[in-house]
Amino acid sequence: MITSQQALQTILNNTQDFGIEEIPFLDATGRVLKEDVKADRDFPPFNSVRMDGIAIAYEAFAQDNRVFTIEDIQAAGSEQLTLKDKANCLEVMTGAVLPNNVDTVIRYEDVTISNGKGTIKVESISEGQNVHHQGKDRKVDDILIRKNTLISSAEIGVLATVGKKNVKVAKQPKVIIVSTGDELIEVAKKPLKHQIRRSNVYTLVSLLEKLNIPAETAHITDDKALLKEKIDLLLTTYDVLLFSGAVSKGKFDFLPEVFNELGISKLFHKVAQRPGKPFFFGRSKNAIIFAFPGNPVSTFAGCLKYFYPWYKKSVDLVFENFDKAILAEDFTFQPKLTYFLQVRLENKKGLLVAIPVTGNGSGDLANLSNADAFLELPDDQTDFKTGEAFPLIRYR
Repeated sequence: MITSQQALQTILNNTQDFGIEEIPFLDATGRVLKEDVKADRDFPPFNSVRMDGIAIAYEAFAQDNRVFTIEDIQAAGSEQLTLKDKANCLEVMTGAVLPNNVDTVIRYEDVTISNGKGTIKVESISEGQNVHHQGKDRKVDDILIRKNTLISSAEIGVLATVGKKNVKVAKQPKVIIVSTGDELIEVAKKPLKHQIRRSNVYTLVSLLEKLNIPAETAHITDDKALLKEKIDLLLTTYDVLLFSGAVSKGKFDFLPEVFNELGISKLFHKVAQRPGKPFFFGRSKNAIIFAFPGNPVSTFAGCLKYFYPWYKKSVDLVFENFDKAILAEDFTFQPKLTYFLQVRLENKKGLLVAIPVTGNGSGDLANLSNADAFLELPDDQTDFKTGEAFPLIRYR
């Protein structure tokens, strides 16, 4: 049995490159950029007007001119005008190109417009005020978004600005989530007293959706021959297989045997942690296998703790978890195992505080809805004191 830290390191040493694909930029939110995006021209591309008002040549104001005849209006999106007489002015709109022969914009709030003239009401102005100069933000060919950035709504706007109709992103892994067990039935069916509905697979589907990974699902009954036959086919079809159940010591927990017979390399099986001790991780020639215990909290915590970092490193995202929270009350956990404590989070005077949420073990799926995160308690302690800070694995 290995430690949680050793398990995570083993997983991170077995990441995969899924390649690159080009997709429409509007479909790229939540995906990982795989090219540097450069400015196709200066930002802004011209000297632009920042305020609605009038544009003048500052030298006229410096010569005590306060009343300016309005020659024309420079609208946003119209071709650049030229001020004919520097003693005059042009009305200008926000976002318009700054006209020729002017260098300063006075907002309407500081001007009185009457009878075709603009009268400046303020005593002082600054030369060049309210003008956004060409190239001030970025120059042509400057990198605007770097490769391996997780694309958000902010990046979508930049992609549109530079005309990136299509963008290169990391391909997502092809994933299938497999449940096992004769006791499981479909969600829409009414269970008999000895049955329960499939829930873990849909929890995993939802967790993967947060990473923008579409996942298929399958269910295989507790029949060793059938398990072997179907998994053998899945190994040639998918990049990643996520299992829930059948990895412990029960008489019908056939997965470790089946994995061995199919030539899957076992990288570890059993981790010194709670929940999720019987966790299996391995790889075949083409696929990675995460096999979590069937208890729902074990599956949930295992995906967050292990699959999420594995995926992020695979697509070159920064995956370090710097989140910590302060324990709100003393807590004792006797076995020297890493313990994923369910907690509710509160902000108290600017500090993130974790309040333990008591449940009934790794089978208590409903208890997850009462908590916000797992507080990762280290295996070198048994007594955890109020005010101590520990790593946090959020799911809300």
